[in-house]
Amino acid sequence: MTKTPDTFLDLNDIPRRVPALADLTLADIPPRVGLFPLSGAMILPGGHLPLTVFEPRYVALLEDALAGRRLIGMIQPQEEDESDPLPVLHNIGTLGRITSFTEYSDGTFSITLLGITRFRLLMEGLTQRGWREGTIDASPFFSDLLESDPSPINRARLLSRLKSYLTAHQLQTDWSLLDELDDDMLLVILPMLVPFSSEQKQALLEASTLDDRAGVLLDLLAKGME
Repeated sequence: MTKTPDTFLDLNDIPRRVPALADLTLADIPPRVGLFPLSGAMILPGGHLPLTVFEPRYVALLEDALAGRRLIGMIQPQEEDESDPLPVLHNIGTLGRITSFTEYSDGTFSITLLGITRFRLLMEGLTQRGWREGTIDASPFFSDLLESDPSPINRARLLSRLKSYLTAHQLQTDWSLLDELDDDMLLVILPMLVPFSSEQKQALLEASTLDDRAGVLLDLLAKGME
């Protein structure tokens, strides 16, 4: 005989361990996150960054992130020295959320991170699992979590300068894809796609507003043609 439960579980009212992306607030940003230092890999809030993870310490970081809030702090080293296992890091990085991952038979992973918000790195240290953990403060960048009105940019000027830059470097792009992006998303995608140096990408990341980022982007495209 089946016993009737005293209360019934409402399957539509099960609390999530990880908040939905649309519900994220500053209160959901943990004070400490695992850090993934990678030169030249910059992700902006709203952008998607594909990564291949194969080093044991970063596989461990990924496993721990997947068991928790699925958040990883992407941050660039200050100098491109691959021989240094613990390079000095920039002060500002971006918190990314793992939105998809694939594990392969050789133990490597392919993941996609969605940029959530920038953060300021306050301090960091090495964990027993081999990855670096940072104490962060995302409050200076609270606007990254808010929906804002589109920022007007001189789109024609930006695309014209991009075309000249790509021609000068013998590069190509899918113009039909760029035409489908609104102005704000264009200012997310282009800084991540154009092959700028690590320091140039950091300057784009640290630009305070979208207007500032547009100005930095235009300047970098112009300098790239000199």
